[in-house]
Amino acid sequence: MGDEKKRRNKKKKRGSGNKKKMNTEQTEAFKSVSDWVFIGSSPSLSSSSDDFAVTINNGSLRCGDKLVFELHSHSNRSDGFLSPSKLVERAYNNGVKVLSLTDHDTMAGIPEAVEAGRRFGVKIIPGIEISTLFGLRDSGSEEPVHILAYYGTSGPAMYDELEDFLVKIRDGRFVRGREMVLKLNKLKIPLKWEHVTRIAGKDVAPGRMHVARALLEAGYVENLRQAFTKYLHDGGPAYATGTEPMAEEAVKLICKTGGVAVLAHPWALKNHVGVIRRLKDAGLHGIEVYRSDGKLEVFSELADTYSLLKLGGSDYHGKGGRNESELGSVNLPMTALQDFLNLGRPIWCEAIKATMRAFLDQPSDSNLSNILRFDRARILKGNSAWSCGKELIDRCLAIWLTSVERENEEFETLRTKLSFVPITSNGSCITVGP
Repeated sequence: MGDEKKRRNKKKKRGSGNKKKMNTEQTEAFKSVSDWVFIGSSPSLSSSSDDFAVTINNGSLRCGDKLVFELHSHSNRSDGFLSPSKLVERAYNNGVKVLSLTDHDTMAGIPEAVEAGRRFGVKIIPGIEISTLFGLRDSGSEEPVHILAYYGTSGPAMYDELEDFLVKIRDGRFVRGREMVLKLNKLKIPLKWEHVTRIAGKDVAPGRMHVARALLEAGYVENLRQAFTKYLHDGGPAYATGTEPMAEEAVKLICKTGGVAVLAHPWALKNHVGVIRRLKDAGLHGIEVYRSDGKLEVFSELADTYSLLKLGGSDYHGKGGRNESELGSVNLPMTALQDFLNLGRPIWCEAIKATMRAFLDQPSDSNLSNILRFDRARILKGNSAWSCGKELIDRCLAIWLTSVERENEEFETLRTKLSFVPITSNGSCITVGP
């Protein structure tokens, strides 16, 4: 019995010796990032014990605990296979603490993801992956470029302007999808458009993945990879573009609406240096550098050259197979996450102010819904009625910001002015008082 105990102690010692110690910079980064992760997770904000599962740990992590951010994922609201809720559940099971849902050209899945995040204790960063085109000035040709947008918990400022922009892209996806099917038909592959839309689902703009799945289901390819390599890759025989905007335009709109703009998978580009240089001039904040197989040095060096954030994510779709990286498989350094939040948080604060100012200028149900859009249940929980806008803003800021961020002169001014804006709420029915 004594020998067994000694062996266990030796094993424990050996294991602890392998654990790398954090240096001072990493320790400070860990504290800064973990403090942000648990904003709004105080039990005092909710009468429900499941409001944010991590509160059972007093809303904190020990230094050295794993703090996994997954910043690139897709649900079935675009071309992913899992619902937003199932995606969050999988992220939770994989140890992810912060998940950004970045569906293609839509934020429709964010409210469901946020609700699931509350149940599982996963913080959600509202995101999008915007489909764009980049014009090559020398040749006059274009290549597809995808831009990731990351927003604060409150979501974008000027949401309606952003949504109008995205609607045009989604409408173009239907045109593009039909063109791809038509090209396949000309290649003697009798794929039906109805098959593609059935796979995409109601109100989902079809993408290449939906066409690939239809090809697989109909038996025209052996797997999804073959559908892309044989027909649907960029410039492939069945490839088509829709009504994508220019990449610079998308970056500028992300900046205007209070988002952090990041270039997705730059290694897929033909002219990555030219793209990065021009998009930096348009306001680009970062590029994906990290993948599940490690850091790509060439893009890390480009990020340094152009003073850009170094981020990354799995680009998880849930299609399975050996070629897909798992949720949470990208190891982002704590210092990279700190840089991301140090840049993003002031931008997100300004977006909150802009959204609150819009409601103050025009206290309509539409502008109120923009405040409540992604976190409605938690904001309204435990409150049968609001008497004025000040109570609403206090509740929102307690969930979205640190006490230091809330101590801002402009927020104080907004609180005072919103005291004169009457609001009533009854469950999910929101009306603005006369």
